[in-house]
Amino acid sequence: MIETIGDGDKVIAIIIYKDYRTDGISFVTPKEFCLQLGFMSRPAGYQIVPHAHSPIRRETIGTQEVLYIKSGVIRIDFYSFDQVYVGSRELSSNDVVFLAGAGHGITVLEPVVMIEIKNGPYDPEQDKARFAGRRDNPDASS
Repeated sequence: MIETIGDGDKVIAIIIYKDYRTDGISFVTPKEFCLQLGFMSRPAGYQIVPHAHSPIRRETIGTQEVLYIKSGVIRIDFYSFDQVYVGSRELSSNDVVFLAGAGHGITVLEPVVMIEIKNGPYDPEQDKARFAGRRDNPDASS
């Protein structure tokens, strides 16, 4: 299953749950996003023709990121671009979440191993604007 978390017509996040399946390739992000997240399923013997990506200059504003949950369980709290709480979801092993640049907070419910991918160059001092989130989120004020 794929779930889109939104605020009106704005995409906040896209979740690809571990049980999602499709044939071929399907990109789940809007084409104007600076990161493109796709899901691919191919049979044994399928070949992707060798290729290189052309050096195209792109300009991005903001930071988008993808989290792949290798193991464990997290609760992710979603906030609008105006920092208003929208909802929460629990994610576990093999779930993937695309974060479109709005607010989010994460609580680790079971020990977790995640892979994080984001557009760069990334500057941890200037890229984050912290704000007060849910009261039960221990990281809301840090």
